[in-house]
Parts: sequence; structure tokens; C-alpha cells
Amino acid sequence: MDSESSATVVLPTMLRPHAAGSAKVLCSGSTVGEVLDSLIRQHPGLEARITTGKNEIRRFVNVYVEDEDVRALGGVDAPIRAGVTITILCAVAGG
Repeated sequence: MDSESSATVVLPTMLRPHAAGSAKVLCSGSTVGEVLDSLIRQHPGLEARITTGKNEIRRFVNVYVEDEDVRALGGVDAPIRAGVTITILCAVAGG
């Protein structure tokens, strides 16, 4: 890939049914947002569960590039390097 990097996106158990059961998905992009777009193109059922539809990550969804929260790195505009692991975690309510 010339201008894009590849990243492995790790999905939590609760999102895997919307990604054909996949725990990990190889995606392309040079920013977090582009990687998420690549993930959603491959598995459209994930869109409403991860993003607001306005190129924003949902409030109760945490996305990490390696061990760094993307909100601290610049959000969806945060650049990534080739080969990184992006982990998506969803908050689960409980009592």
C-alpha cells in the first residue's frame, strides 16, 4: 500500500457477530478514521455500534492504538503507522 498503512483491528466478543464472527480484521488507512472506515466497509453492521455516523466514535466505545486511547491522540484524525493493532472496547453497563 503506497499512501496507506495496514492495521489489525481487534474486536470485543459483543461485536464479533456483526463481523462474521471475526476477532481480528485487517484494515487499511493512514488515520484511525480511515481504518474504521475500512472496517465498516468490510462489515457494515458495525457502523452503528462504533460510530455516530458523523465520523465520530460513539461515547461508550473506546478505541486504542496499541495502548493509547485515540481520544488522547487526536481522535479519528490520529495518524497510524503500518502494522499497529487497534483495539475496540465497548463499555458494558451493569450494577
